Amino acid sequence: MITDLFLLLRPQQWYKNALVYLPLFFARAITAEHLLLTTIGFVALCFISSTNYIINDIVDIKRDRAHPEKRQRPLASQKIPLWAGIVLALTLFVSAVAIAGPLGQRFAASILFLFLFTQFYSFVLKHEVFADIIAISINFVIRANSGAYLIDVPISNWLVIGVFFFALFLASGKRHADLLLLKDKATTHKKTLKYYTPEITNALMIISTTILLFTYTLFTFLSTHKNLIYTIPFALYAILRYAMLASQGSIIARHPHYGITDIKLVISSLLWVAITGFLLYY
Repeated sequence: MITDLFLLLRPQQWYKNALVYLPLFFARAITAEHLLLTTIGFVALCFISSTNYIINDIVDIKRDRAHPEKRQRPLASQKIPLWAGIVLALTLFVSAVAIAGPLGQRFAASILFLFLFTQFYSFVLKHEVFADIIAISINFVIRANSGAYLIDVPISNWLVIGVFFFALFLASGKRHADLLLLKDKATTHKKTLKYYTPEITNALMIISTTILLFTYTLFTFLSTHKNLIYTIPFALYAILRYAMLASQGSIIARHPHYGITDIKLVISSLLWVAITGFLLYY
């Protein structure tokens, strides 16, 4: 049961909260104090994210039982009783708020906004075509911005638009891969898939990929860190590699944490990050 409770938290989704480290990284503000503050903030984000995932699983429990992958989730498979899920969600919510409080009003407000906006998404926006992927992208931006609040640095416009279109890129790929997996049963599992067709999701992938590449290229040219233009080939390869996998309906598009299983994606991403770090700090 302990294992199932842990799986209910969806720890594989916590990678999204690593966005909180972006301001620390790009502001070249890595100190022991800032690293500690950001890591504590990361824990708070993980707790509030898991709260949201549990609530979402409770709301979607009937649909999940009819889904070929989601039916294995702890609540849908009845490995965890509903009451246990509710108690765990409440515990995580209180813990997240308790951790966020001492980290500053703006960070605490981000945590609360992330919770409330995700509930609005779960009950309303996830059923609206296009609004669903936009809402997901906004949540990514909130995570990134909260990192700036933790270490008290200005929020860059590049941070906002870069993270937003990166999230839109991931969300578009997920919708496309979902359609390829579920096919005629797509609308049974998600209402918006009635309106998302392979043609529309393919167009969304092309649009989001183009905008993401354009945004990153502009950032490297207009940034104060001029040498970042040398990271463009690595960024281009990693983004196009992921786009290709998504267009093929890869499990990586539906579950991005499986990206570590694609050696080419891993190597290109690591080189992108490593070279960016070298150019920023040396």
